Amino acid sequence: WQYWGCDSNWNAMKFQNPYYINKVGDPAFAKYLPTDMKQMKAQGEPRLKSPEEMVKYVHKNNAHLMISIWASFGPWTEQYRELKKMNALLPFETWPQNSGVMPYDVFNPKARDLYWKYLTHLYQMGFDAWWTDSSEPDHFEKPGDENYQTYDGSWLGVKNAFPLLHNKSIYEHQRAMKGNTKRSLQMTRSATFGIQHYGTICWSGDVTASWNEMKNQIPSGLNFSLCGIPFWNTDLGGFFYWEFEQNAKNPALQELQTRWMQWGTFMPMMRNHCSSPMVSELYAFGKQGDWAYDAMLKAIKLRYRLLPYIYSTAGDCVQNSGSMMRALVMDYAADKKASRLNDEYLFGRNILVKPVTDPLYTWKDKDKKGHTIYPDVRKAAAPVNVYLPKGNKWYDFWSNALYEGGQDIQRLCPINIMPVFIKAGTILPFGPEVQYSSEKPWDELEIRVYPGADGTFTLYEDEGDNYNYEKGKFSEIKFTWNEAGRTLTIAPRKGSYKGMLQRRQFHIVLVGANSGAGDQPMQATKSVEYDGKAVEIQL
Repeated sequence: WQYWGCDSNWNAMKFQNPYYINKVGDPAFAKYLPTDMKQMKAQGEPRLKSPEEMVKYVHKNNAHLMISIWASFGPWTEQYRELKKMNALLPFETWPQNSGVMPYDVFNPKARDLYWKYLTHLYQMGFDAWWTDSSEPDHFEKPGDENYQTYDGSWLGVKNAFPLLHNKSIYEHQRAMKGNTKRSLQMTRSATFGIQHYGTICWSGDVTASWNEMKNQIPSGLNFSLCGIPFWNTDLGGFFYWEFEQNAKNPALQELQTRWMQWGTFMPMMRNHCSSPMVSELYAFGKQGDWAYDAMLKAIKLRYRLLPYIYSTAGDCVQNSGSMMRALVMDYAADKKASRLNDEYLFGRNILVKPVTDPLYTWKDKDKKGHTIYPDVRKAAAPVNVYLPKGNKWYDFWSNALYEGGQDIQRLCPINIMPVFIKAGTILPFGPEVQYSSEKPWDELEIRVYPGADGTFTLYEDEGDNYNYEKGKFSEIKFTWNEAGRTLTIAPRKGSYKGMLQRRQFHIVLVGANSGAGDQPMQATKSVEYDGKAVEIQL
């Protein structure tokens, strides 16, 4: 963010902010200091001397980097000057206001080429993803101010296609780079039909941190998914914390953040994002033993253990036009109550999710300070209503209690869990507990079978970060549960790819009263060696 420096230099796509390049105090770079950084005092030697070193450092520590790039340019930038010469700047004010920043005409193919030309060195530096911010783009026109022409027609006629062309161009230019194997990944603030073809995730914008906003985000995400765009997310906890005392130790804010983070476990992408002066890193909320910290850590760990399920579901989106977040009308159209619900959904085809969208254990006073209702929040357990759709039996993920569909139940929700139910007949793969996605191979997966109906699941795997899957370089292992015969069949593996596990163990768990439950590893009912040939297990 603002690695380019001041607003006049907006989106230069260069590291010119002196704080990023060890140039604090250098007169040649003083003009690039953002206004709010001019009064800062340098805190000794910087930890990293250059952006290149930063990228290597992050990669060495098994993380990835996404960098902010905008669809607009400040008047000091080289891009602005070149775009102006080719008449490829759109004539309206955009963010940041009163700084002369203007959007580029994305409908002009030469302007799109120029955009990638200046982005190329960040690509070559090794950044892993593009944060294509303000892809609406931000605009402050008054009625009647929109009557101007773009390269492709009137702005009023084409403006909704702006984010599609912007992200499509970045995707196609990266893929055309000589020797490129890395998947292009954009996270964009606006999207339209078709954007799913171009490696793009859309987030729902800079939303307010409030319970009401969290409620509204659920139908927003479901409607987005119903448009055929599977990869969506929202700012976990919200972005603008105007309704709270902006302090991560504020109990009312902690409860909201915890519940939003728990919901994030079951979003296509799990990510938080906030505006200063608030900070929302996990460690800001406390330490081990503190209820908010422990509950959020539990949610993050569950997300990582669910990666085999999540990656397979993402694979289904690509290979079979599947979806990640499924509004209940997609699977339960005949159930009038389920089909009208907009506050719960299926994550993939098997996990029923009901985010907690009301405060249960805290309250906020007129000064926006938070207070706990109970002396020890960890011991509190208030009920949340959950509707279980007709036509299936449902297991409570946290207890394995089994319910008939077609009824409302009251699920007690202590701060460290939200309602999650598993459809009977589900085959659910769990991976190891890890600090990063590739830390451990999936050579010993826990395969949970939730009996009560027939079911199937296909485990999808590929090389992880290239396009060889488009050439058929991926594998699928289909699991089938036969309820009548109490038999789990693991089909012959289909496909192959470089680095694929040739042999592995599957630890099969028949879920029930004595199997263990929830996010904790379970004791296997049976373990089997799998070398790609069919296996049948009687349970």
